[in-house]
Amino acid sequence: MVAAIGCRREGSDPSKGKDGDTILIGGAMSITGIQAPIDSPALEGIQVAVAEINEAGGINGKKLEFHNMDSKSDAATSAEVAKQLIDQGAVAIITSSDYDFGGPAARAAQEAGVVGISPTGSSPLFGSDMLGDKQFTLSMWNTTMGAVIAEKAYNEDGMRTAYVITDDFIDYTKSLSRYFVQSFERLGGTIFREDIFSQGKVDTAALIAHYKGLAEKPDFIYISSYMPDLGTIIKEFRTAGIDLPIYGGDAYDDPSMFELLGAEFGNDIIFDTHSYVSAEAVEGFDAYNEAYKAIFNADVIEPWSLAGYDVVMVLTEAMRETKSTDGDKMAKYMESKTFELKTGTLKWSDAASGHEPDKSAVVVELVNGKPIFKGWVSPAFIPAP
Repeated sequence: MVAAIGCRREGSDPSKGKDGDTILIGGAMSITGIQAPIDSPALEGIQVAVAEINEAGGINGKKLEFHNMDSKSDAATSAEVAKQLIDQGAVAIITSSDYDFGGPAARAAQEAGVVGISPTGSSPLFGSDMLGDKQFTLSMWNTTMGAVIAEKAYNEDGMRTAYVITDDFIDYTKSLSRYFVQSFERLGGTIFREDIFSQGKVDTAALIAHYKGLAEKPDFIYISSYMPDLGTIIKEFRTAGIDLPIYGGDAYDDPSMFELLGAEFGNDIIFDTHSYVSAEAVEGFDAYNEAYKAIFNADVIEPWSLAGYDVVMVLTEAMRETKSTDGDKMAKYMESKTFELKTGTLKWSDAASGHEPDKSAVVVELVNGKPIFKGWVSPAFIPAP
């Protein structure tokens, strides 16, 4: 369990929650397990936001409190800790940044009538259709993420053929490949082959053999996976002399992958993600970085922290503008508003339309192991979820 911004660690307190002197937001996010490298930076951004809000006087005359309980990259634990947080008085739940790990917490929030939101859960399942009318994700869906990279490859980079590698680990990895393939083929591209593996069981030698056995060399490789297998596949393909461009999604945006690949292997790798840590890409970034540095004594290096910051700003704006922590009122406000965030402009559809996020992606290229900002992009066509 981890607590942030002066939070209690156990039990409930009648002075907390919607009827007390403090507004409690609960976090059912992972600080252990495979999801931790994404959730942990988001938790740091949440801490920056809560400190900023409290320094400005809080929300509706009350201090804002955030309390996270480790969901351990586990679906059952995700639901359980969300229920515990709601019992402690949480008026909103910030879930893990993934549908498989965060969806159970969102369902617990829905059952309790409170808003749940994921910082970067990008599966189209993370919306009101599957989770209920008070559930949201701050992320663009994989429909957008897959389409952005397909259009980048086909329209901008002149790519016409691809070899696809898909990790069937979670819905994120499966659906991202699916929407990329749909978008690329719609543009006129051809998939020479798709291989599927399971996280933790990758046989990179077999994948390399399949690639080398293709009758014709493709223009590029698309890999939808997670660390650590993602970095292993890329490095071993490069070690085998396969120097084709490699494309993918936001799971590439991981400093541990950049470090693994380094300058030797970290080139011609293009991916889309949620934001970029620079003033060039993000309005107000320098001020955010100073606030982050004041707490963590380091510069921010991961866009996941910006998403954590943004979810708190969205939730607290809804509380402030509705003068309420009521789940129905907050959700309706969130549906009605266009938000200008560190992770871009965001407008949700209404609950009947799935709370589909209208949001751009950032395209990044890895050059000598360093991520380089290429721009904010909205696709011309987004496949149906």
